[in-house]
Amino acid sequence: MNEQIDLTTHWVGITSLILFVLAYSAVIAEEYTHMRKSKPVLLAAGLIWALVGYQYAEANLSLVAEEAIDHFLIEFAQLFLFLLAAMTYVNAMSERNVFNALRAWLTSKGFSYRSIFWITGVMSFFLSPVIDNLTTALVMCAVVLAIGKGKPKFITVACINIVVAANAGGAFSPFGDITTLMVWQRGLIEFQTFFALFIPSAVNYLVPATLMSFAVPKEAATASKSREKTKPGAKRIVLLFVTTVATAVTFHNVFGLPAFMGMMTGLAFLKLFGYYLRMTSRVSVAERTQYQSVGEVTPFDTFKEVARVEWDTLLFFFGVILCVGGLGFIGYLEHMSVFLYNDLGATAANIIVGILSALVDNIPIMVAVLEMNPAMDLQQWLLVTMTAGVGGSMLSIGSAAGVALMGQARGHYTFFGHLRWTPAIALGYFLSIWVHFLVNARFAT
Repeated sequence: MNEQIDLTTHWVGITSLILFVLAYSAVIAEEYTHMRKSKPVLLAAGLIWALVGYQYAEANLSLVAEEAIDHFLIEFAQLFLFLLAAMTYVNAMSERNVFNALRAWLTSKGFSYRSIFWITGVMSFFLSPVIDNLTTALVMCAVVLAIGKGKPKFITVACINIVVAANAGGAFSPFGDITTLMVWQRGLIEFQTFFALFIPSAVNYLVPATLMSFAVPKEAATASKSREKTKPGAKRIVLLFVTTVATAVTFHNVFGLPAFMGMMTGLAFLKLFGYYLRMTSRVSVAERTQYQSVGEVTPFDTFKEVARVEWDTLLFFFGVILCVGGLGFIGYLEHMSVFLYNDLGATAANIIVGILSALVDNIPIMVAVLEMNPAMDLQQWLLVTMTAGVGGSMLSIGSAAGVALMGQARGHYTFFGHLRWTPAIALGYFLSIWVHFLVNARFAT
């Protein structure tokens, strides 16, 4: 690493930067092109490192480039295994009808539209720290779509509310967002310290939610008579997921081991329980027909849930980490770090990070910050963790939750519909920063 070459003004560096911009432009246009986001970033990652490898081979420094790739590969592998276990659990809970039962219960109660607005928002805020902001947003959006038939304005505002709540809730937990997970795995913030962001995150959600709630009618929503029951073992799988999270925290905080080891151990819990379900459950005719269509007769198979993991997202993370890592290896992140954190100062830089997250997406932005690794106190690391997580709420394209809901609630939740409420969301963003400095002053050094 000591023999790195500054290629920022070299044709290799400039070409690599162009490749990344083109790849991420394709990611942003996914809604219109329908090309999975992993494809362009995987190609860009390969081409960027091919250019870097060529230049380092010319300088007889191939081993330096190889060691750099090994470093980024280890970083991705830890993230990959952690998410693989978490996503498998979420898929298992979905297969056991946990989320469908929750949706059916809410739609059967006959709440008013304004009550549903607040219920789905608050649930999003508290579910997101556990099952991540993207999954939470998709589950709550399904509730809103079921209840809001014939009420397009309600669906629009409720979806915006869900996105803001899910992103805000995800900011105060290592499990709430990819960015918080990466910060935790780097050892920059201890598990329990993330909860210091609870009050600022709550402000970030409650300010725009209160303003938006006045646009939601108080009339009663039409109650649904649909009934959904959970399948055998559903509650125990939820309990196992909580146990798995506790195991990951114990491995990291008590044993000093990477958190993914705890998650993979927890995945073993699920697999053993899946074996128990297969050995003890009786398959109904309907279930047998369903599973026979894919050549299976068992009602639950953990390997099916592994197969249903969002592989496009996991490969996208690989591409982003290798792309941003490549640009950092070339030298761009060092120059950016000097400008943002030395010239502007940490506070201004971290606020800008949140605003950029709304335009570009928080994952590559946070990867870049982590690769820069600026010298900051704990208060500033908490600030950038929060701003990167909640800044994306200002635009519909700024977070995975927003992009997903644009597809799920197509025609109701749109870029311009969200943009109408951007001033209210921005007000919550800046107030949450002020509250953070107010309540977390003890972390400044």
